[in-house]
Amino acid sequence: MERKPKIRLNEDKEVVARIKEGLKRKDGYCPCRLPKLEEFKCICQEFREQMEDPEFEGYCHCMLYYKEKG
Repeated sequence: MERKPKIRLNEDKEVVARIKEGLKRKDGYCPCRLPKLEEFKCICQEFREQMEDPEFEGYCHCMLYYKEKG
């Protein structure tokens, strides 16, 4: 049976608050990237692909989410 990856918010509440505020200002697009492209809509395409990689462990681009190895 395939295990789902464990995704959690960054443990630093200040980082989470800043990123969430940025997401509100940019209508859900990553505040760390300039263009408002569909692939940068949170959860961004880059991190969705990393979530599917069983060997990847780490933060998304803006440090909001963390994926633990599954």
